[in-house]
Amino acid sequence: MRKNGSLLKLTIAIAFVVLTAIAAADPYVCGDVDDSGGIDIDDVVFLIAYIFSGGPAPDPGCCAPDCPPTVTDYDGNLYQTVVIGDQCWMAENLKVTHYRNGDPIPHVTNAGTWSGLSTGAYCEYDNNPANVSTYGRLYNWHAVDDSRSIAPAGWHVPIDAEWKQLEMYLGMSAAEADATWWRGTDEGGKLKEAGTIHWNSPNTGATNESGFTALPGGSRHINGTFSDVGRHAQFWSSTDDDDGDDVWYRAVTYDYSQVLRFSHHKRNGMSVRCVRD
Repeated sequence: MRKNGSLLKLTIAIAFVVLTAIAAADPYVCGDVDDSGGIDIDDVVFLIAYIFSGGPAPDPGCCAPDCPPTVTDYDGNLYQTVVIGDQCWMAENLKVTHYRNGDPIPHVTNAGTWSGLSTGAYCEYDNNPANVSTYGRLYNWHAVDDSRSIAPAGWHVPIDAEWKQLEMYLGMSAAEADATWWRGTDEGGKLKEAGTIHWNSPNTGATNESGFTALPGGSRHINGTFSDVGRHAQFWSSTDDDDGDDVWYRAVTYDYSQVLRFSHHKRNGMSVRCVRD
């Protein structure tokens, strides 16, 4: 890599670091946004096309995402994190009981109350606090969507496109990622904790190659009943599917190695994983 100290090259490097929100990176490598082996006017053209004309995204090169080894929520719960591609994910399910500003998220155990909610709420699977340490808590989408944010500062609930980015890094094509129902080949296996300590047998294809460590925390249905602990891991996105009632989510299961992309009603209760801003 040529290290000419020109203002042009430094400007390109700074622009790319700012664009990708990367705190620590070699600016001369990051400045080579078109991955040509050098930094020149072509990189300026590349950035302009990316920002204003929908051109291809810059090649991040060696610029790894800023990813602390752990993150702590408002309640003091500590979560391990993992770098997957250019993203920094929580490697555990969310457990928090307060929004980021300290307001409590309502804890709703009654099935009838849960089924009629149009505001945020959380619960434990089967209303059993013993499930929290392993599986985290379940949240309806109104809690996910609340402007007070359930994610720690500097983090957020992933949008549908960020789930797709994860899936494509693990091997899906863009067409597969854009599809609905079970997609891909072994990407779900790469997300699931291996073995059958928590997952029902056979836990098909599970390798946890990504380090995401998906666990089968089950879900809560619109009518307030619970199901599928040991069988399914279901995670909200923050993107609704434009029909007014349903939201995109992801699931992996004990007897498939693929990943489900589908939509669920906002009153369902599912697990939450957060991704770094």
